[in-house]
Amino acid sequence: MKLYSYYFSSAAFRVRIALNLKGIEAEYIAIDLPGGENLAAAFRAINPQGRVPVLVDDDGLAMTQSLATVEHLEETHPTPPLLPADPAGRLRVRTIALAIACEIHPLNNSGTLRYLRDGLSISEDDRLVWYRHWIAEGLLYLETLLSDSATGRFCHGDDPTVADVFLVPQIFNAKRYDCPLDAYPAVMAVFDNCMAEDAFDRAQPMKQPDAPETGES
Repeated sequence: MKLYSYYFSSAAFRVRIALNLKGIEAEYIAIDLPGGENLAAAFRAINPQGRVPVLVDDDGLAMTQSLATVEHLEETHPTPPLLPADPAGRLRVRTIALAIACEIHPLNNSGTLRYLRDGLSISEDDRLVWYRHWIAEGLLYLETLLSDSATGRFCHGDDPTVADVFLVPQIFNAKRYDCPLDAYPAVMAVFDNCMAEDAFDRAQPMKQPDAPETGES
């Protein structure tokens, strides 16, 4: 397999975690998003949307949406499972993952923030207010979900699921923008348990081949 990735992409971060949890090796191919490499014809031939991640399997199948990719990995590599066996459990896990993928992340991804800056001339301070508002609203909902008895060491029980795969990159983003996190003890307890696991730790941005040795880009 080949994984087209950028170290700071939270969507790529999700796929890296899932690959690690499944024990699947993938060749890491760095795509320079700040340099616009994702918009070049060579990359658009792989993903016309011009976004990472793209996971290409040994048969040449290109997977471009992180949730669809993770679910495909679950179907093709079912061990260890990242979805509970029972329908209610799968519903809960998908609810958490979709709350992040569809409601929190799109309002705060790099394209949205860039448009606020370049398209609407929103100041840096006001963009930060925007970012923190939507993070707070989303994490408050997740805190409610994770405060019930179905939560264990991880979002659902005591084994990692798709929900954790999506939660961890979102918390990294929140930390990157210095969002206050004290109001979400259930969320942060799960995050800490995840980051104690090798599969999550190895997937984090600053441990990727294209990460700078110091600082951020």
